[in-house]
Amino acid sequence: MEKSYCFKFIIIISIAVFIFAYSRYPPENLGCSTSTPPWCTTKTHRKTNLRSTSIFDSGKPNSNHYFADTPLHPLDPLTIPEINKVRSILTGYEPFSLTFPSINSLSLDEPEKIQVVGWKTGDPFPPRRASVIAFLSGQTHLVTVDLGLGLVTDHVVNTRSGYPMLTNDDLATALQLTYSNLEFNKSILARGVDLNDLACIPPSSGWFGPDEEGKRIVKVQCFSNQDTPNFYMRPIEGLTITVDIDKKEVIKITDTGRGIPIPKAAHTDYTYTTKSPFYDMDPMTNPMSMEQPKGTSFTINGDTVKWANWVFHLKPDIRAGMIISQAMIQAEDGEYRSVMYKGFASELFVPYMDPDQSWYFKSYMDAGEFGLGANAMALVELNDCPRYSYYMDGVFASADGRPIIQPNMICIFERYAGDIGWRHSEIPLMGFDIRESRPKVTLVARMVASVGNYDYIFDWEFQTDGLIRIKVGLSGMLMVKATPYENIYNISNTNDMTGTLVSENVIGVVHDHFISFHLDMDIDGANNSFAEVNLVKEETLSRQSPRKSYIKAKRKIAKTEDDAKIKLKLYDPSEFHVFNPSRISRLGNPTGYKIVPSGTAASLLDLDDPPQIRGAFTNNQIWVTPHNKSEQWAGGLLVSQSKGEDTLATWSARNRDIENKDIVLWYTLGFHHIPCQEDFPVMPTVSSSFELKPVNFFDRNPIMGVKPIFQKDLPVCSVASS
Repeated sequence: MEKSYCFKFIIIISIAVFIFAYSRYPPENLGCSTSTPPWCTTKTHRKTNLRSTSIFDSGKPNSNHYFADTPLHPLDPLTIPEINKVRSILTGYEPFSLTFPSINSLSLDEPEKIQVVGWKTGDPFPPRRASVIAFLSGQTHLVTVDLGLGLVTDHVVNTRSGYPMLTNDDLATALQLTYSNLEFNKSILARGVDLNDLACIPPSSGWFGPDEEGKRIVKVQCFSNQDTPNFYMRPIEGLTITVDIDKKEVIKITDTGRGIPIPKAAHTDYTYTTKSPFYDMDPMTNPMSMEQPKGTSFTINGDTVKWANWVFHLKPDIRAGMIISQAMIQAEDGEYRSVMYKGFASELFVPYMDPDQSWYFKSYMDAGEFGLGANAMALVELNDCPRYSYYMDGVFASADGRPIIQPNMICIFERYAGDIGWRHSEIPLMGFDIRESRPKVTLVARMVASVGNYDYIFDWEFQTDGLIRIKVGLSGMLMVKATPYENIYNISNTNDMTGTLVSENVIGVVHDHFISFHLDMDIDGANNSFAEVNLVKEETLSRQSPRKSYIKAKRKIAKTEDDAKIKLKLYDPSEFHVFNPSRISRLGNPTGYKIVPSGTAASLLDLDDPPQIRGAFTNNQIWVTPHNKSEQWAGGLLVSQSKGEDTLATWSARNRDIENKDIVLWYTLGFHHIPCQEDFPVMPTVSSSFELKPVNFFDRNPIMGVKPIFQKDLPVCSVASS
C-alpha cells in the first residue's frame, strides 16, 4: 500500500519538475541601440514549438533576454544569472550558511518610482536588488539582496501573524504525509476506493482562532479519479486531514462522511478525445482565425510593448501573474503621456458558503497563498490565444532558490471581433452621402492561472481611444460536495442545502470570487486627485419648464482616504475620476481618467467573520490610498493563516491625505456564484470587467485618424480541398 503511494508520489513530483524546468527556444532578440526610445521599434517574432531545453543543461542556453547578464529596463524581472547570484549570496550569508531556507518568493525589489520615471534608454540602471521571502526554523525572513554590492542589505524577521506563499515543496510534503498515514489509508479502503485511484489536493486552512497558531497548517482532501480525469466531480466527502508541514506530522483527521456515496464518473470526462453526450449535436462551428497578411502591428523589446499609440512594460510575476507598468499613450502632438505607473491583480479571495467541518475553512486567498504566476500553466496555442500571438515566459525561483521557467504563461495579441470603433451615416434626405465606419482593433495581454479546480483568465485590453479594459474570466471545475441525494425529490428540506444539485449526488456549493486590483494611476504625472461625480436629481422651478425634474452632475473632491471609500449603489449613480489638477486641457478641464465599473458583487459576510477580516479589502469596491511601496498586496504581504492585521482596510484606516498626491486606486471586481447544472462537469467561462477611460485627457476623439479597411487590404482566401 505504501509502496503504491510512494511510486505515485514520485511520478507526480517528476511531472511537476518537468513542467517547471523546461522552456522553449524563443526567437532571437534583435536588440536596440541606446539612441532609440525605451519602447524601440524592433519587430517582434512569434515563438514556435521548438526543442525544449532545461536551464540547468551545460550547453549554451537560448537567446531569451532572461538569460542575459543585464536587463533592458529597470522594471525587468530578475534574469536567470541574477537569480543564481542571489542564491549564491544567500548561501554565504551567515544566518543561512548552515541551513539554507525555503525560498517562498524571490523577485525584483523594484527601484523607487522617481528613479524609474526618470530613467531613459542608455542611462545607468538604478541598483538591482532582490526581495526575498524565506522560511527557516518556523520564522519568516524578509531579506533584501543588493546584486551590485553582492551582499544582504536588509534582513527582518516577521513578528506578526501570517506566513509566506506556500511552495510546491510545502504542498508535496502535505500530500506525502497524508498518503503515508495509516488511519487515512484505512478510511480510504473502508470507503471502497482503490489506493491507485486516489487524487488529493492540499487547500489552505485560513485562520479561525488560536488552536492552530504557531504552526503552518495545510488541510488535505481527496477524490476518486477512477474512470475519469475529472476527479473534482468525485469527492470523498467528510474526510479532511490537517497537516503541520514544518513538523511533518498529521495532527488531525476528521472523518464524518462514510455514509455519503462517491459520485459516479459518468459524463464527467471533459477531454476532447472522449465523446460527450452532446457529441453529435449540431451546429458545430468551423475553425476561424483573424489573418494579418502584413504581420502583427505591435513590437516587443524585452518586456516593453509598443502598439498603435500605446507603450507599456509587461512583467510576469509569481504572485500577481502579470504586472503592467508605465502605461503611456501618445497625444495629438506626438508626446507620450503617462496614464498608469503600475497595475496588477493584488489579491483573489474565494470564500465558500458552507459551515460544515469539511468546508468552513475554504476561504482562499489565491494570490497570496498559492501565487497566480506560480499556477500559470502554458497557454494552449490557437485556443487560449489566437494565431500571431507572442508568448512570454516567466522566470521564477523554486524553493531551493534555483531559477525555473514558466513557459508561455502570457500571450499578447491583436483582436478584431467585428466591433466598431466609431461610425456615422447620414440619410440621403439631408443631402449628404456619408457612411463612415472604423473597425475596433485592440491589443490584449492575457494570462491564465489554474489554481486547483478554477481557471482564472486575466485580460488587459488596450484600445486606441485611450481606454483600458481589465477583464477576468472564470472557468474550470466547481468545488463540489457529495450528497446522498440523486435528485431534489429525495431531499426532505432543500433549505438545508448550501448549493445547487448539479448532478446525481453532487452539490455545487455557493461561493464568491473577489479580485482586488492595485492601480497606481499617474495621469500626466504622479500628483493626482480623486473625485466622485454624483448624478443628483434636481426639481425644476415653477413655470421654468414643462419638465418636473432633471439630473445634474456634482463633483466632490476627496480630501482623505475616508472620503474615497466607495460602495457602489445602483440608485445612487456616480462617476469616479482620477485627475491631475495641475494639467489643464485647452478648455480648462483637468485631465483625467475614470473607472467604469461593470457587473460586480459585494461581500455579504459579517465584518467580524474570520474570512471577512482577512478579506476586508472587499468591504468597499473602491479605495484610494497614498502611494506606498510597502502597500501593494490587498490581503497583506504574508497572507497564509494571517489574522488580517496587514490589509488594505488597516492601511486605509489611517485616513491619510490624498488630494493632489501620488495616489493608488483600488478596485474590487466581484462574482456571486450560485452553481447550476450547466456548470457540470466543466464550467463555461463567465466573465466581468471594468474600464479605465479617458476624461478630458484628449482635446478631441483620439481615433479620428484611424483608417478604414478596404477589400484590397486583405488577402483573397479560398477553402482548400480535403
